[in-house]
Amino acid sequence: MKTKYRDLIEQTYDWPQGEFTMDGDELMFHDIYLMDVIKRYGTPLKLTYLPIISKQIEKARMLFKVAMAKADYNAEYHYCYCTKSNHFNFVLEEALKNDIHIETSSAYDINIIEKLTEKGLFKKEQYIVCNGYKLPAYINNIARLVENGYTNVIPVLDNTEEVKLIENAITKKIKVGIRIASEEAPKFDFYTSRLGIGYKDILEFYKKELKNIKNIEVKMLHFFINTGINDTAYYWSELSKCVRVYCELKKICPTLDSLNIGGGLPIKSSLRFNYDYEYMVEEIIYQIKKTCEESGVKEPNIFTEFGSYTVGESGATIFQIIGQKQQNDKEKWDMIDSSFMTTIPDAWAINKRFIMLAINNWDKEYERVLLGGLTCDSDDFYNSIQNTNDIYLPMYEKDSPQYIGFFHTGAYQESIGGFGGIQHCLTPAPKHVVISKNDNDEVKYKLFAKEQDYKGMLDILGY
Repeated sequence: MKTKYRDLIEQTYDWPQGEFTMDGDELMFHDIYLMDVIKRYGTPLKLTYLPIISKQIEKARMLFKVAMAKADYNAEYHYCYCTKSNHFNFVLEEALKNDIHIETSSAYDINIIEKLTEKGLFKKEQYIVCNGYKLPAYINNIARLVENGYTNVIPVLDNTEEVKLIENAITKKIKVGIRIASEEAPKFDFYTSRLGIGYKDILEFYKKELKNIKNIEVKMLHFFINTGINDTAYYWSELSKCVRVYCELKKICPTLDSLNIGGGLPIKSSLRFNYDYEYMVEEIIYQIKKTCEESGVKEPNIFTEFGSYTVGESGATIFQIIGQKQQNDKEKWDMIDSSFMTTIPDAWAINKRFIMLAINNWDKEYERVLLGGLTCDSDDFYNSIQNTNDIYLPMYEKDSPQYIGFFHTGAYQESIGGFGGIQHCLTPAPKHVVISKNDNDEVKYKLFAKEQDYKGMLDILGY
């Protein structure tokens, strides 16, 4: 009878797969010996494996290159990284090795770009697409970039008032974009996104205001939906409306030459993940080309803003099971040495799904468990809803340490969790290890951040 944890995984999924392989009864991630990392640094532990970032960028570029060639699409493709997904310098530095562009969402993003330029990692000719609702500090920082010779800064107008702020702040000629307020999916509590300008208002806005401002050149139409790029009637309907608006605006605005289709390419969140990237990209390019041909306008340059897709699969979060509580006849709680609410808050807040696997003891028998965090909050748990099915782990033994990993946690978790600040119940932020490879393909480890200590917390709290 097959009752080992290894048997469960091999019977349930195609195994091994992609980034996950085995060394004996221990899990490896991108050929990294996770138990060696645990022995060296301890838990709780965050990992970032940098090489996957470049691989994701290369993959997307190739997808669009092939799709454009198949469709005889005669325009350019530009890959932008959304800084809000992960602002850490090691992520930006890895991404920028690939000569990409940047999408920003707040004033301090501009300061990051200036730092990257000082280091020689970012050129003033690269595109900077500035999204978000723009407060004066954001506008002033954008203006400083333009005045200092950054030639491809494109603030995307989120509302009609922003154009006046930009006009008053900037003396040089500047390219701008217009964000379309997409209609939301039926599951949302509201019909139209709070971001952007309504479909029906864009042409009038251009005719009455933008067309008459001498130092503003409309370059881009921006489209984004919250549910991401998926093969659904809703996505194709919204994309079609967006391209039709582009075509109508292009007929009266000769400077318009770019369509930003936003972000939203999904990442692997389950061992059953199955997404046809090639089909989706080819169909997007085909639909844009077809609609433009029907309208008699030249197809636009394509911009994408990939955040989670760029950095999400680079991350892993590792915990130790420090105890087990049998709360009733059916429920066993395996307690981790950290908190889900603070360490992977997306799992707690929006039931975001991540891949969860045991790291060691794969040859032990398995048992059904629930996972609990250290805080005193009853919401600090991880169960079958986040995991898509019941959670099974090797049987707990007090004298045999058990480690588990949550994988593809590289996007948003640190920023949402408040890295470097005060965490719920004063749970310390875990140590963070960055893994890279040199030119000889040798693995390099760097301790980016130690586990948060009590002195740092007390300083923040004014003690």
